[in-house]
Amino acid sequence: MSLDFLLDGANWSGPEGFPNRILEHLGYSGVALALALIIALPIGLYIGHTGRGAFVAINLGNAGRALPTLGVLMLVLAISGIGLRPVIVALVVLAVPPLLTSTYAGLRSVDPATVDAARGIGLREWQIVLGVEVPIALPVIIGGVRSAVLQVVSTATIAAYVGQGGLGRYLFDGLALADYPRIVAGAVVLAVLAVVIDLLLALFQRAVVSPGVDGRAARRRRPTLPDPASAPAQA
Repeated sequence: MSLDFLLDGANWSGPEGFPNRILEHLGYSGVALALALIIALPIGLYIGHTGRGAFVAINLGNAGRALPTLGVLMLVLAISGIGLRPVIVALVVLAVPPLLTSTYAGLRSVDPATVDAARGIGLREWQIVLGVEVPIALPVIIGGVRSAVLQVVSTATIAAYVGQGGLGRYLFDGLALADYPRIVAGAVVLAVLAVVIDLLLALFQRAVVSPGVDGRAARRRRPTLPDPASAPAQA
């Protein structure tokens, strides 16, 4: 399929150009992810640290994964009317389960002996959570964040379904007009955006996670064994 639409400079400026649509798309995704983090992280930290309510929370999270995003959108649309609210609610419902389960799983993976040692030196429970458990669980937590971000960014195209902006405009408008170069251009930009965001999150994870937690320090200290073939023969 032709990439003329994508390479046309006229489509890279103005309110309907790619830069503006990308900013709209990131705006919808950012708001939804911020709300999902506000909801999921405290709950995940609490049940991960205490173990209370884990069965209910995790099963609700798994049930949330099974909910069709478009179905949630239509339900909220019927209740609140057309606008941005149904889109944000649907994206939040999509993002909460991976954030909740990864936070819970990360804290539960911390060695209980480490937690007991922290209590033994007099740390308060919130100090144990923030100063001991979260740093150790950070790779798992950020893994859940990356999963949620990719799901939300790829699904935020539904905003165009209810008359909003974002990269979904190229997909839905292209389908309506049978303009396949427009559809391809929108899909390509969306895919590149998702890959770039995931790479940035990977760099962020590398920057904030301690080398001793993710195994980098052990790999650096690992001795190099001599090659038996190059060892001098003994008399």
